[in-house]
Formats: sequence, structure tokens, C-alpha cells
Amino acid sequence: MAKLDNFLIQLFHEGNCLEMYKVFGAHLEEDDGQKGVRFTVYAPNARSIQVVGDFNQWNGENHYMERYTDGGIFTLFIPKLKQYDTYKYRIETPNGSWVDRADPYAFFSELRPATASKVYKIDGYKWADKRWMNKRTKNFDKVLNIYEANIGSWKMKKDFTDEEDGEYYSYEEMIDEIIPYVVENGFSHIELMPLIEFPFDGSWGYQATGYFSATSRYGNPKQLMAFINACHKNNIGVIMDFVPAHFVKDGHGLHQFDGGFVYEYPDINLRYTEWDSCYFDLGREEVRSFLMSSVHFWANYFHVDGIRFDAVSNLIYWKGNKERGVNDGAIEFMKRMNSHMNGLFPGVMLIAEDSTDYPNVTKAPHAGGLGFDYKWDLGWMNDTLAYFKKDPIYRQHPDNHNKLTFSMMYFYRENYILPLSHDEVVHSKGTILDKMWGNNDQKFAQCKALYLYMMTHPGKKLNFMGNELAEYKEWDEKKALGWVLLKYPQHDSFHKYFSDLNHLILNHPALYQYDYYPEGFEWLVVDDCQQSVFAYARYAPDGEILICIMNFVGNTHKGYHIPVPVAGTYKEIINTDTDYYTGSNFTNKRAIKSKKIPAVNKENSILVDIAPFSGMIFELKRK
Repeated sequence: MAKLDNFLIQLFHEGNCLEMYKVFGAHLEEDDGQKGVRFTVYAPNARSIQVVGDFNQWNGENHYMERYTDGGIFTLFIPKLKQYDTYKYRIETPNGSWVDRADPYAFFSELRPATASKVYKIDGYKWADKRWMNKRTKNFDKVLNIYEANIGSWKMKKDFTDEEDGEYYSYEEMIDEIIPYVVENGFSHIELMPLIEFPFDGSWGYQATGYFSATSRYGNPKQLMAFINACHKNNIGVIMDFVPAHFVKDGHGLHQFDGGFVYEYPDINLRYTEWDSCYFDLGREEVRSFLMSSVHFWANYFHVDGIRFDAVSNLIYWKGNKERGVNDGAIEFMKRMNSHMNGLFPGVMLIAEDSTDYPNVTKAPHAGGLGFDYKWDLGWMNDTLAYFKKDPIYRQHPDNHNKLTFSMMYFYRENYILPLSHDEVVHSKGTILDKMWGNNDQKFAQCKALYLYMMTHPGKKLNFMGNELAEYKEWDEKKALGWVLLKYPQHDSFHKYFSDLNHLILNHPALYQYDYYPEGFEWLVVDDCQQSVFAYARYAPDGEILICIMNFVGNTHKGYHIPVPVAGTYKEIINTDTDYYTGSNFTNKRAIKSKKIPAVNKENSILVDIAPFSGMIFELKRK
């Protein structure tokens, strides 16, 4: 009888195992002096299981697995197998039928549309990122400016057409493509849309099958490790999207894995999602261990610096519907997972994509929270984009004006990230540029002002690839970004502006160090509905003061009184209306000394020229 790690197996059944991939899956090892592969799988409803693959012509008569325990674990050592051999489990279900399934714990998979698992030696990559790993943190007081990317369609060797498939760059080829771009444009992190193996390109990775298998679309797992290693050597962090709520129903995957309900809810009323996929049964201990082990696996083997958890609202509430009530099993899963991960990987960020008002998502479990480090502020995103879609006449109405001030009423309840993600530029929603009111020139002006507002607002930031190009076309996973746009002055100057704004954040601690402390932000002009002017101060612990000013209507202001927190001289350090960014150059070219003229509730103010649909930042000149 095989010898497996019984301690991990015990933790697996208790719902506390984060390393079950060390037991389950296909492992190259030696048994009785013979080299080969040990296969181990959890299938509690199976009558029997065969291992089938190219090595036995997909006939498993001679490769029945042994039942290791009464707990539903099967195992078999097959000699002479090697890396990249393909395999599946042929499972006899309770009713006597046979089904072929991919390995839930496989480290590698065939390229779609093929669906078999592949033997792969996951150990042995030589990392060269020790310096990075030793210094990384959760970035609460550091810059966290995320570039969200789909690695396949950021740039392509050949676009897909109706007649033939496109061609991707590999993980390793992307090292010389996207990493220099991210560095040059001042981002701190790349967030990669799901890389766990998935069958259908159009799901973008959000309907997965292989939770331990880096998608073979772009190469093998060690090539992905090389990509992440190169990111770290260039001081770029890597965040990975993870899908803990649901999985696909494809026949080779987890759905009714052994003829019973191993991963999904037995209750048909709870089982299926609005995306025609299956919810994970997060009240089941073995499912909790499966998902926690996957999260641990990516942090351990791939050195990811953050994990963004998709559709957390569908974990908090049954089917994402608050009226159905809280899913206590999923709540317990999140608390347990985050507690374990924070203890084991204190520098890895745990990020919730959550659209609910459920409280304390980013508070520690011992303090009554879910234990995430960050939460996406989707309320800010919806309010902001709704504001910019409106005719400026209607922006003056208090209800609309307050859409840009409301976020600071609740901001310090959670650690928020402000996202303009892929979800906002697909499904006929229009691109960020398209969402702006007005003609083409007005759209560009407002888009620049929008980004100055976003990047100076407290909180960390995320933008989807293409936002920085002012794309006209929505994102399409079958086509590369519109790089040709950079031939046109408006797009090229917008791209330069976006990069300059990112670099400005890197150089000004007031825009990141006190993001989650009320003392880091102060409204200066908040109620000027009639003129739609907003102003606020951002503060840093070292005394740096920045004044951020925005005008979101088409009026020009010559000498607008902006209150300032301290007397002194203020110098404009960026203005969206400069001619360098194809603006009218109605800027403040000279430093402005404050005057003892009261404005709002401050004793001192500066007189500022403000162009239509513009934004600007002033820095207090310190001796």
C-alpha cells in the first residue's frame, strides 16, 4: 500500500489544508527503485478509477487505482512515465457508467480544445528575486498603481479572425514586451486576468477547470515563473485574478466529478449560477481545502504578490443576492483562508472584488471582518462614470454634484482600490473615453480631468490595459490593443499625460502614504455646484502638501479663489490643459503666493486660472 501524507489528508478533511497539491495530482517520484508517476485523486462517490492516457492507449484495464482510505482517496504509481505525458481519470460512477475527467490538481494541461492533463515537474525553478521577496509588503503606505492586463490580447503576433486562430506571445516573450512598458509608464504592479486553465477563450479565464494549472495558451508553468521573476527584477509586482465562486460545467472538469457532487452544492436550487456554471460548495471542508491549497500554490510556487478574488459578492450572499441572505459557509471559508494566508504570506495582498455593502470586508477576522487587505470601490466607479456621462448642465444639480463627493463620506470604512477595470469596457458599455459627454475634443479634455481626479483621490488605483491609450474600441480578447492610435497626436499626448501622472504619483508621498488615514485628505472646495469646481488637499507625513483642483464644466475661470491650508507659495506641477497634452495652454505658469483673503473656511487663498474641463495640481514650495 502506498504511503501518503496522512497529516495533510487529515487537514484536508477538516478544511484546514493549504498544501493538498503535495498529495493529490501527478507527482514524479521513485517507488521500489523505479522512476515513474504517482497519481492520487479525491473521488468519494466513485466505485473505481482507472488512469488512462497515451502511455496505455487510453485503456485503463491494467491501471486501476487503489482505494487508499474510506475517505474517497484513490492512488496508483505507474513506472516509466515522464514529464508531459498526458492522462485523465476514468471514473466508474455510482450508477455504473464511466466518465473521463481531467485531474483537478494537475500542474499542467493540454492546449485547448484538447482537455487532458499533463505530467509536470513543478519544482526546480531557480528564482532570482530574493531581494524583492524580502522587501515586499501589502503596500498600504506605498504606491499601488495597478495595470490590469489580459496577457493574450495586450499585444498579439496575429489577431484572431473568423477563418483562423490568432497567435499569442508566450510568457517568456512577454518579458521583453509588457514589462518595459509597465516600467516606462509608471505602474507599480501588473494584474493578470485569470491564468488558471480554462476551456473557453471568451470566458477570459473566469470559468476555470485547472486550479493548479497555469494556462497552456502562453507556454508552460516555468515560463510563467520566468515572467514573474523578470517582473520582480524590474521592481514590478504581480497580482493574479482568482475565481473562488464558481467553475465551468464542461465534461472534463469538476462538474459531477465522480458522478456525485464533490465540488458543487447537492441542492439544485443552490448549484447553478447566472453564468451557467456551478457554485463551489463552500460549506464543504474538502472544497475549502481545495481552494485554499490553490491560493497557497500560486503564492508558493509562482511568487505572486497579490491575489484578487473575483465575484466576492457571490460568496457573501447566496447567488450574490442580499435578499437571499448571507452564505455562512462561504463567510467562514473567506475568514479561514485569509487568516491562513496572512500568517503564511504576510507580504501577499488579498483583494476582494466586492460590489456589496457588507461591512468589514478589510478588517481582520478576529475583529469581526473577512480578512481581505483591499476591496474594490465599485460604488466610486459607478458614481464617477455616471457623473461624466451627464451633460454638464445637469452636473450642477446637487444630486449629481454629490456623486463626486459621496465617496469620501464612507471611504475610511474599508481599504479601497479605485478600479476602472475590464468590466467597464466590454459588452457595449463603451470605452472610458466613450463614456465622456460631448464632442471628441471635450471627451479627451474630460478624460484627462477624470484621471487627475482618480489618481489624486485617496486609495490605490487600477486601470485596465488600453485606458491609457484613450481607446475608441471596446476590449476584444481576440484582438490586440489599438497601438496604431499612438500615431495620432491626441492619443499620443493622452498616453504621455497618463504616464506623467503615474510618475508624478511615484514622486509625491502625499498621493499614497496616507491613503487610509483621514489626516491625509481635506476638502477645500466641495459645494460649488454652480461652477462644478472641486478642490482638496493631500498631505504626507513629511509635511508635503498638494492642492488638487478640477473643473468639470465648460466654463473658464480667471482668478478663482482656492482656499489653502497654510500660507505660502504654490507651484503648478501638472495641468491637463497644457499644450503638451494638446490643451489650450490656459495654465498657471508662475508660482502663486497665497494672500490673506479668506475663502470657504480658510484664512488664506490663491487665485488660480482654470480652463474648461481641466484638472491641475499645485505643490506647496517648502524651504
